[in-house]
Amino acid sequence: MSARIVLLPGDGIGPEVVTAGRAVLERASQRFALGLRFETHPFGGAAIDAHGEPLPTAVLAACRGADAILLGAIGGPKWAGVPTTIRPEAGLLALRRQLGLYANVRPVRVHPALLDASPVKPDRARDVDFVVVRELTGGIYFGARTRSADRASDECAYTVAEIERVVRLAGRMARARRGRLASVDKANVLETSRLWREVATRVMAAEFPDVAVEHLLVDAMAMYLVSKPRAFDVIVTENLFGDILTDEAAAVAGSLGLMPSASLGDTGPGLYEPIHGSAPDIAGQGIANPCGTILSAALLLRHSLHQEAAAATIEDAVHRVIADRVWTPDLAGPQGVGTEALTAAVLERMG
Repeated sequence: MSARIVLLPGDGIGPEVVTAGRAVLERASQRFALGLRFETHPFGGAAIDAHGEPLPTAVLAACRGADAILLGAIGGPKWAGVPTTIRPEAGLLALRRQLGLYANVRPVRVHPALLDASPVKPDRARDVDFVVVRELTGGIYFGARTRSADRASDECAYTVAEIERVVRLAGRMARARRGRLASVDKANVLETSRLWREVATRVMAAEFPDVAVEHLLVDAMAMYLVSKPRAFDVIVTENLFGDILTDEAAAVAGSLGLMPSASLGDTGPGLYEPIHGSAPDIAGQGIANPCGTILSAALLLRHSLHQEAAAATIEDAVHRVIADRVWTPDLAGPQGVGTEALTAAVLERMG
């Protein structure tokens, strides 16, 4: 086979962790004869500096023509004064929208060696294994906005079709896992949430009768993620709620640096990225945790290229590295290894 991978290193620690992600993809390509080809483009703040906008036309065209995209991180205080419409984050929202990436998939697992790193008690964190599916192109982040001297508003809107497609994706994922789905909303207050619950109920009953479904209010879900995280299999929710809950879920696992994500649509390339930010305070120091990006590369192989064996090889290598306590400073403190050393340890265990 042959596949074209676009790399968007971005800002801060993004280039460092994308270098790690590329290294493991190259090793997987060699081992499994994948024929991966790579090209790198500026994105986010780096693109603003180079081209005056976070998502240049040529970069969008390259992404459209790719088989998959691996992103590092974007943003930072350097661009805090840039107008909102061209800030780094605006580029990411536009890329998701242009590529039709409506579902962000974030697996959350607590490694046995990191039980003490989780802020949740070990007896609650042990054996946690769930996936959050966040709707990505609707809701308040994409609604109309107003601002005056003494008032501001942000519209939250959803269509039936937008809800149906993300619930279907989550339903398929739950069916392939342990057959349980939790749909999260705020139906006791918000009209969009009442529509969300009605559509989710209908879709799951008609198309996934074999999947057990529960509906939870978002404030209750925020409590349950820390009080009983083992209770969940697949969680589906709207854009804003998903943004907040997935960062909370990452904390349960011990470090934002460990968490991968996949942004998926029905057609075209998927976008894969760690969920952490650009961490400008440690950029250039060579101590960023690359595991989130490396595991995102595994998701890229699984979801976009359908290379399950290669994806599992990467995940197993990361699992063994963590078990061997080869940790970066976010987990190990000052005695932790650097980004390159951890990457080398993963490559060694990949064979």
